[in-house]
Amino acid sequence: MTIIEMREKRAKLVNQARELVNRAEEEKRDFNQEDQQQYDRIMNEVDQMKNQIDREEKLSTLENELDTPIQQAHRPNPQNQKGNLEQGRASEEYRNAFWKVFRNGKESLDHEDVSLLMDPQIRNLAVGTDANGGYLVPDEFERKIIQGLEDQNIMRQLATVITTSSGSREIPVESDYGTANWMSENEKYTESDATFGQVILGAHKAGTIIKVSEELLNDSAFNIDNYVAGAFAKRFGNLEEAGFINGTGTGQPTGLIQSAEVGHTTVAGQVDGLIADDFIDLYHSLKRPYRRNASFLANDGTVKAVRKLKDNDGQYIWQPGLQAGEPDRVLARPIYVADDVPGLGAGNKPLAFGDYSYYWIADRQGRVMQRLNELYAANGQVGFRMFERVDGKLILPEAVKVLQNASA
Repeated sequence: MTIIEMREKRAKLVNQARELVNRAEEEKRDFNQEDQQQYDRIMNEVDQMKNQIDREEKLSTLENELDTPIQQAHRPNPQNQKGNLEQGRASEEYRNAFWKVFRNGKESLDHEDVSLLMDPQIRNLAVGTDANGGYLVPDEFERKIIQGLEDQNIMRQLATVITTSSGSREIPVESDYGTANWMSENEKYTESDATFGQVILGAHKAGTIIKVSEELLNDSAFNIDNYVAGAFAKRFGNLEEAGFINGTGTGQPTGLIQSAEVGHTTVAGQVDGLIADDFIDLYHSLKRPYRRNASFLANDGTVKAVRKLKDNDGQYIWQPGLQAGEPDRVLARPIYVADDVPGLGAGNKPLAFGDYSYYWIADRQGRVMQRLNELYAANGQVGFRMFERVDGKLILPEAVKVLQNASA
């Protein structure tokens, strides 16, 4: 099936599920066992179809990229390579030396390899590198890891991502816009200055170690580049997503849910559920300028509950995405799934709505990787340690609103 055909099939399945719910409501009864089994089967198939659509779209994107002709070959200029960061880490020579040491150890390096990897103008970016060393990863490999991070966590897809070379990044935020006034002829102008605050993005360190058997590492057919990039991206992606959504700001990013303003609280006694009106109230709690690019964010359990909700006219508020690459929608706004968003429960904040481009993520340039020869040698394994520095903050809290369940 084509992607369009799969989306049409998914929409038909959703309609079948709705017919089951409608029939039960018309007969003024709850689901019987057969209805529930049929409903669960349809919803499982809906989820499977979405996963299949996502896979096909991703493969199609990659195939299109591979089919794009290379217009101009990249030829590093040896005269300019030394002392130029972009040339150095982006060069084929640096990449070859990097993977030589990580596949075969330092003993395999010649004098030119050592000079290239230890170039102080490249290594100076590795702020905080410990005494045991490690090497800045090549540009191409870092891009692959970042792409993997974007695939792993939804916040990197929705937020504003910037790269910093060192230190903290100070972001001016206009907190008071000033005012204009009606005035008569020749009347003196009333001064009204805008007020700016500052949000500081720092760099919190995150690290992990993966292990690879010596046999696999020495196998020339083993693509260590792809394996290591994928393994690190999954681990950092999961860690980052949890921080970007729920982080405390101490030793980790400041989470979206903690920073956003409460836009609506459910009625007393409604501690673990939602009604359609809650979405409408949350929608209108966000100022109009932010609604243009706003979307909902919830975990999978909350989205499952939302699928069953109807508005006051008896219409379902959840609509499946029908066009290629489009997410599902609620009140005509996209709804995205992030499993780190709290679930439904007394006092929880299970739903966010806003423009997430006001959540800024700062990547410290230069991820560092180190080969650990001795630590796992007794098990016939080689360790690879990597760390990154990243921070995230909602720079304008009014740009995102959260719904809060009533307390018990």
